Amino acid sequence: MGSSRKTELYFVFMNYDPEYERLRADRTKRGVYELDSYLSRKHDQLLANTLEHGSYKKTLSLVIVDGFGVEITEDQANVLRSANGVRLVEKNQEVS
Repeated sequence: MGSSRKTELYFVFMNYDPEYERLRADRTKRGVYELDSYLSRKHDQLLANTLEHGSYKKTLSLVIVDGFGVEITEDQANVLRSANGVRLVEKNQEVS
């Protein structure tokens, strides 16, 4: 099996989204819940529309930067890099 089949943790950061900015400005309990829900759906939809179902594992959504962590292959990371709305895809770097 080549390295292109090995899954690793990548972080995906999204382009500017006015709805994200609007929701992030609402610091109420309801606003925080709505932001969490919005980002989770947005990130899940991007993955579902871009990658094959069952070939990835989203690990978390990052509320503070509109991004998420996902376990994917290097080939899948390259596919996500060209997806609409994606600003940056970076492999997790372990600090030693």
